[in-house]
Amino acid sequence: MRILILTLLIMVGYKARAQSLALAIADSLYSTGNYSKAINFYAKVGSEKSSLQVARAYDAMGNYDKAKLQYENVINKNSSLQIGWLELGKIYLKTHDLEKAVLLFNQLIDDDDRNPEFYYYLGRAYQDMEKMDESLNAYRNSVKIDSTHLRSIFRLGKYYVGQIQRDSVLKYVDKGLRFYKDDVALINLKALAYYNEDGFREAAPLFERVLDLGEDKTYIYEKLGYCYFNLEDFEKARSNYKIVLDRDIENAIALNGLGHVFWKQKQLDSASVYFKKAIRAQKIQLDAEYKALSGIAMENHDLKKSLDYSRLAYQENTSSYMNYYQICILADQYYKDPKKKLGYYENFIKKFGTDKGYFSAMAKRRVSELKEEIHFAKD
Repeated sequence: MRILILTLLIMVGYKARAQSLALAIADSLYSTGNYSKAINFYAKVGSEKSSLQVARAYDAMGNYDKAKLQYENVINKNSSLQIGWLELGKIYLKTHDLEKAVLLFNQLIDDDDRNPEFYYYLGRAYQDMEKMDESLNAYRNSVKIDSTHLRSIFRLGKYYVGQIQRDSVLKYVDKGLRFYKDDVALINLKALAYYNEDGFREAAPLFERVLDLGEDKTYIYEKLGYCYFNLEDFEKARSNYKIVLDRDIENAIALNGLGHVFWKQKQLDSASVYFKKAIRAQKIQLDAEYKALSGIAMENHDLKKSLDYSRLAYQENTSSYMNYYQICILADQYYKDPKKKLGYYENFIKKFGTDKGYFSAMAKRRVSELKEEIHFAKD
């Protein structure tokens, strides 16, 4: 009997050592990204931990269907395993099983309503379903439980940046920056909040801080260029736009920005060069650049060229009554024949009607004046 017991103990010990060795090998393979082999070794162990690791390995491989089945198998055996439920919920998010994700995270919250992670992922699920009220409420609950929950703070800040609600952005972003002052994503959101409401003096140093922290993105230089242009620091505006063009010689934003910088500095030839480059670079409506070139031509006292550029601006955006009214004004100044002038104003009313406020009123007045001028010229 003693020999039998001893034999059993030896076998148990051997099996335990074998499982321990298999687990160590599996963990090593998993940590180096050799997921398929890791799964084979985890399967030899057969414990709850190794079963979870199999699910995680399938997740890391991108095989979400097998990961889902493995997680479901694990929690069927142990329904109280919160980590299994949480990670299954994340898989549901990845596979866009959003209804399942919402049900799962709500169930986790029912079991433990003091865990900010559960609210965060519930917010993610609602956001993917485009149910923003529910999503925002979930993120707010996460922050209410844990005021340092950066991911929820970021999601709230990003939403309010998109809504151009600066005070709401600052409410959450400043909360995060109080305990992590160098969080690049939050500083960037704060900069955008000011930038979107023309707070260029506040936005510029924040964008500079983002660059100092290593977030060397082209769009930041674009926005800095625009900030400094509006602050009338034209040298800094020019240097930031130049950095953009060093990276992308056909960046229409920087080309347009430099055009405006040179225009402000009365370097009209250089301004024209950059606006023309912006026109060639853009694949969208170019009326803003043509209007700018028209303005430069006016300053050079070249009415014909100004009128030609205004026509091009209108051709780019024929829905703009302001673009066409500019043609009327320039034609009025350029042509001597009142009949020719009259045709432009009548065409404005024909195209855009009489409900364009000041512009319609002025067009109607010029029609009346020109008709009177033509009438008296016949006598």
